[in-house]
Amino acid sequence: MNMNMENSSIWDNFSSSKRNIYSLYIFLFFFILSMFAEILSNDKPLVMSINEEIYFPIIIDYKEKNFGGYFDTEADYKDSFMQELIAKDNNWAIFPINPNSYNTINLDNPSPNPAPPSEYNYLGTDDRGRDVLARLIYGFRLSVIFAFVLTIIGVIIGIFFGAIQGYFAGRTDLFLQRFIEIWSSMPELYLLIIFSSLFEPSISLLIILLSLFGWIGLADYVRAEFLKGRNMDYVIAARTMGLTNYQIIIRHILPNSMISVITFLPFRISGAILILTSLDFLGLGVPPDTPSLGELLSQGKENIEAWWLSLSTFFVLVGTLLLLIFIGEGLRESMDTRSK
Repeated sequence: MNMNMENSSIWDNFSSSKRNIYSLYIFLFFFILSMFAEILSNDKPLVMSINEEIYFPIIIDYKEKNFGGYFDTEADYKDSFMQELIAKDNNWAIFPINPNSYNTINLDNPSPNPAPPSEYNYLGTDDRGRDVLARLIYGFRLSVIFAFVLTIIGVIIGIFFGAIQGYFAGRTDLFLQRFIEIWSSMPELYLLIIFSSLFEPSISLLIILLSLFGWIGLADYVRAEFLKGRNMDYVIAARTMGLTNYQIIIRHILPNSMISVITFLPFRISGAILILTSLDFLGLGVPPDTPSLGELLSQGKENIEAWWLSLSTFFVLVGTLLLLIFIGEGLRESMDTRSK
């Protein structure tokens, strides 16, 4: 009951600020929207009717032979053969709002690449003729999901080590502190460069490498909370009642130590997005064909005259980071007992 009242109080404090609630809703709106990127931006029709038969290319891959073509490969719905077939009487197709995917190359663009915005590419194309709007949508989704996964892994590892250090203290805390000092002194960027040259770049490899160091900062906050809570009266009472260390940590100390964890989550998510963007900008992140905000910024640097590359990516990146920072500040203020 008290926990429900406390959660209600936190939400009331958070929602009392329009900046907080608008930032949360706007971020959730765009993130949920990006989860349907294949429906919003794709070079395949959502549904089409050919010779009175219904097809769903967005779900099923059809070969060109299925429509009377010559090739045994997946149909290219922007090819002249498919366009003429769709234009015939009684045939129709419904395309997404942006009829381009992140890897769709505009071969019929009259302007050299990178081409400025047009009726076919709403935010122009990059230096390979790919649609910028589609790569922004897919890149934003990838960045946020990457940040969520990296943050969750870092929180789990950070809570584990911080709880052990703070609860048992003594030699356990001393040993783990020396280990963390040695581990944090390792050159993370150099390790990323070495491993990126040894292994094929991938999202999973990047998450593993960054997770090795992403938990250290959070572990310090959890450790401090456990050092403070281990000698509280309710913890001493729990020990006298015969509760195990695991039960005391999970039931009593950890729930009261989650404020520092929760308030830092938006900042850690924004930091993870910035790390991925920076690594992609340097060419050390995701594979080259993967839609990425950092890769678009790198193209903008190489093509200064193509303002649509850097400017559109800048607004997406800065807008996302600002929303997350506003959410984080709102959480911190709503959970600050000194403000109540």
